[in-house]
Amino acid sequence: MAPAPRRPRIYFSFRSPYSWLACHDLTTGRPDVVDAAEWRPFWEPDAHSEKLLTEAGGRFPYTPMSREKHLYMLGDVRRLAARRGLAVTWPQDVAPWWEASHLAYLVAAAEGRGLAFIDRVHRARWQENLDISDRVTVGRLAAEVGVDPVAAEHAADDEHIRAEGVRALLDIHRDDVFGVPFFMHRRQKFWGIDRLADFLAVLGEGAESDVPAPPPASIAAHDARSSDLGHAGGCG
Repeated sequence: MAPAPRRPRIYFSFRSPYSWLACHDLTTGRPDVVDAAEWRPFWEPDAHSEKLLTEAGGRFPYTPMSREKHLYMLGDVRRLAARRGLAVTWPQDVAPWWEASHLAYLVAAAEGRGLAFIDRVHRARWQENLDISDRVTVGRLAAEVGVDPVAAEHAADDEHIRAEGVRALLDIHRDDVFGVPFFMHRRQKFWGIDRLADFLAVLGEGAESDVPAPPPASIAAHDARSSDLGHAGGCG
């Protein structure tokens, strides 16, 4: 018997405003794709996770981001959010620790509440200015969508969740993912919210979707630790 075809894969990151907007577009415009896809977390690993990833033979892509690119993104995301009727509150990442939320997602996914958790954490970060690097905050958000708050809060302390996190990071490496949102269907790959319509097209749905198209891409360099390699529709 031939193996079942691989589901479409969507890489998302709670860090990325473009990932938030892409998830919003899919949730409101194409819930069928949301349900059919495999949702995979993408995040910059902490020292512990990076060590485990290296030992497993993987690596995570990094590219510096300039102040100019960051300032551009502020305005660009506000434009895109306003087009969708959304108000954005830009978070202040004083001590970002992405394991807190992304490993908690693995807990939520195992409990069958992954999509609800993605939606709640995105809103918390981009519309409510909550600190998703704070364990207690993440645990509370998990509880709001029916996920075990203790398991979510302490996901980074669970060696089994850490190991699953390394496998997720290895998927990023093996799939050659370098930024988010990142969409995959069979051998075709699409990076950025401005490629969402193309991704939907290869799923057999055509370009006649309710997903709004963002403005033309911008080319820029970038110097804080990041995985964004460049255009307006995608980042890390």
